[in-house]
Amino acid sequence: MLSVIIITKNEQAHIAECIASVSFATEIIVLDSGSTDATCQIARELGAKVYHTTHWPGFGPQKNKALDLATQPWVLSLDADERVPASLAQEIQATLTNPQADAYTVARKSSFGDRWIQHSGWWPDRLVRLFKRDQGRFKDVAVHESVVVQGVTADLQGYLLHYPYDSLETLITKTNQYSSAAAQQLHERGKRIGLLGIVAKAFWTFVRIYVIRRGFLDGKEGFILAGVAAAGSFFRYSKLWFLNKNVHWKPTPPTDE
Repeated sequence: MLSVIIITKNEQAHIAECIASVSFATEIIVLDSGSTDATCQIARELGAKVYHTTHWPGFGPQKNKALDLATQPWVLSLDADERVPASLAQEIQATLTNPQADAYTVARKSSFGDRWIQHSGWWPDRLVRLFKRDQGRFKDVAVHESVVVQGVTADLQGYLLHYPYDSLETLITKTNQYSSAAAQQLHERGKRIGLLGIVAKAFWTFVRIYVIRRGFLDGKEGFILAGVAAAGSFFRYSKLWFLNKNVHWKPTPPTDE
């Protein structure tokens, strides 16, 4: 009755616990985009159906590719760094015996360092993750993909456990990667920005997360998260600025006077 879909690349540190947490599913599908570690081997050993692709079209299109591989009427979409606790597993199984909606949102409890983040816009972070296969589709976007549902959506009471970063370095690396994809997406949509706009957006990002979303209640970790998010905004719109200028990063050599 239930297909679990997971997209991966070099997720050997996470994939075993992720798959183990959904052992109740009818099938588990892993769509890998070029892992060079043991991700695929581990997934196969745990009974997952592993598929490969060499082309990376972005998160939305990649998850739709995984969705197309699903064979069961219901789909649960997971990231490799997420876990389904026993209480949520039981709720999902009970829900699917008598579903009252076409899709269900699930909250995510996310960690940073050795702390569960309760504010900063990180909680409850509800996302549609459980849905009828023929009534949901991911948005065709490179980043910040979400499921568009044709039908009724309800909420599950349980939550996913989310371990998004193994270190501060991982957060910084992902922030840089996501900012590049987001800048390209904005550029393709014809968005433009000036230097004052770059600074204003970064400042507003910090205020929104640390003050409005009460990141200050998450302690020092909340301050760091707000700061990195502001830096991510600065990177994203700076990259957009350079894309709009069509800079080739090789200026004409200076002439000798």
